[in-house]
Amino acid sequence: MDDQTLEIPISGMDCAECTQHVQHAIEKLPGVQSVNVFLGSEKAIIKLDNAQVDLSTIRTAVQGAGYDVPTSTDPQTDPVSMEDFNRRLTLLLVGVFALILSVVIFGELLGWFDFLNERVPFLLGLVIVIAGGYPVFKNVISATLNRQIISHTLMTLGVIAALVVGQWATAALVVVFMRIGDYVENFTTESARRAVKELTSLAPQTARVEQTGLEIELPIAQVKVGDIVIVRPGEKIAVDGEVISGQATVDQSAITGESMPIEAANGTHVYAATIAKLGSLRIRAERIGVDTTFGRVVKMVEEAEGHRADVQRIADKFSAWYLPVVAAIAAITFLITRNPLSTAAVLLVACSCSFALATPIAMLASVGASAKRGLLIKGGKYLELLARADVLLVDKTGTLTLGQPQVTDVISLNGLSRTEIISIAASAERYSEHPLAEAVRRLAGAENISLNEPQDFESVPGQGVRALIDARRIAVGNRRMIPSAETLNLASDLEAQGKTLLFMESDHELVGVLAAADTLREEVPTALKYVRTLGIGHIELLTGDNERAASTLAEKLGVSYRANLLPEHKIDIVKEYQAKGHVVVMIGDGVNDAPALAQADIGIAMGAAGTDVAIEAAHIALMREDWNLVPEILKIAQRTMRVVKMNLLFTTAYNAIGLTLAAFGFLPPVLAAAAQSLPDIGIMGNSARLLKQK
Repeated sequence: MDDQTLEIPISGMDCAECTQHVQHAIEKLPGVQSVNVFLGSEKAIIKLDNAQVDLSTIRTAVQGAGYDVPTSTDPQTDPVSMEDFNRRLTLLLVGVFALILSVVIFGELLGWFDFLNERVPFLLGLVIVIAGGYPVFKNVISATLNRQIISHTLMTLGVIAALVVGQWATAALVVVFMRIGDYVENFTTESARRAVKELTSLAPQTARVEQTGLEIELPIAQVKVGDIVIVRPGEKIAVDGEVISGQATVDQSAITGESMPIEAANGTHVYAATIAKLGSLRIRAERIGVDTTFGRVVKMVEEAEGHRADVQRIADKFSAWYLPVVAAIAAITFLITRNPLSTAAVLLVACSCSFALATPIAMLASVGASAKRGLLIKGGKYLELLARADVLLVDKTGTLTLGQPQVTDVISLNGLSRTEIISIAASAERYSEHPLAEAVRRLAGAENISLNEPQDFESVPGQGVRALIDARRIAVGNRRMIPSAETLNLASDLEAQGKTLLFMESDHELVGVLAAADTLREEVPTALKYVRTLGIGHIELLTGDNERAASTLAEKLGVSYRANLLPEHKIDIVKEYQAKGHVVVMIGDGVNDAPALAQADIGIAMGAAGTDVAIEAAHIALMREDWNLVPEILKIAQRTMRVVKMNLLFTTAYNAIGLTLAAFGFLPPVLAAAAQSLPDIGIMGNSARLLKQK
């Protein structure tokens, strides 16, 4: 079997119900293993056996469901501004209400409908109805042939009911309102897509590449890893890479959401879609296109729909049986009243799309708007869980602290000089990524101490490193790696000061101690106080650090703690709280904490820009190192779920009232058809608030 993952664009989808129809059409093809259809990014990702199914077969199936697979991607239009969006929304609301009032009030009072029905031949009226509603009727026929009932199926039955009793003018007006409803649904969906489109529009399309002494502008697809990219003042950086010459002030808000620019110079790593505002740079390309940090962010935002919230799954199931229930209500109405117009009104007023739109529109708006602020959320599922979270577990080094500890003490235990201890320790730690290892290397660099090349290097997570230095077996780490350190009295005094210790062994003999201290991020105490007000009842510090250092920091922050932990211990603690029924948030730096982040209900990686492991392991990635983002993302999650619940409550109440009025004859078919589009407008207006988070 020759497996392949195919990503194709889908056009014509304007509501969540549409994605279900496309998904059903594709997944029943032989050779298709899995399908995910995304409304926001208008595409489908299909895992298939290409020996059994190909693109042309898939295109035929999608077209049979009433949609299309474009052969090429049209150029992206510029996303509308917030002011334009609000103006269009206002005009749409005013226009719909004005049309309803004018048609229903004046039409009924002045007898327009009766006049048209009497004076215009029925056959001509029938032609007008069919011509005006052709696109809708075509979709209904396609869905019916595929054994599917869609919202337009019921409305089409309502049109037929009006025609049966000779009310072709009423049927024609129903068709008009059906088309208006389609426009409203499309506009509603576009309002949520807008945040994603604004994000994708930031991606650079070309790069100025240095080749044989010349500067050549190339499409991004033609740029290669290792190329030298030239960026001039005011231009977007087109690749992820390292600055090899030049200096510039770089606006990184597209990645981190941070408005303050950074100073980039030789050796600085920069990201695609950021802007060199002042100065110029020569950059060696390391990642291009979809492989860049920005490309990965866009891809995850586009595919966030795949991680559906439980409330959305409930709404989807509700939508599936809602239409048959409405059909049953219409049948009962006819049996009792024998009034075909009341029956038609029941079919026309039902709005199943509003149920399907209530959750994904809000989720799309929040995910897209948050990404622009440097908050990468992988799906509505995690927003829903975060809104219910009650336990917060936090890593220490690089998360609560700046992750740049400084070596404060170097102690010799067997006559080695300070320089020798630093040289040996830094050489052994040469290839370690731990912040304490970096602190030792920085000290060696600051004192111009030369390093040796380590042999047989081994990094032991949660313990330390081992290596062969000048034919001596060196170990540098904590007590778990070097048990003989337990009897060292001076260690307790240093740990009482909140310092973290590295013990050094040479050929299994304890020869030195290095003490380091890290700095707490200044915004952490205030952020944790705010987090407590948002429903997080328990906050706990998890660290591989020693008991004294952990105790000192935990007491300062007013949180509980557990010290001397290995990465696997953190996973066990997460499971422990989950077994008690808690919804657990784990915050870490995304490297050593990746397993615990993945195990938690919501794993949040701090400062994830440019870090593959963090973006992959976490469910939410904070692209800059700022603890103020933690209560912010909690507030966004809670606000999003409030909007979702309001949407569902509104559409449920609206449909219940509409069906009741229609069944008892208080809602004529024309007004029922006009009223059918109003829930979508309400959902759109309510969800649009999430596009502009405060």
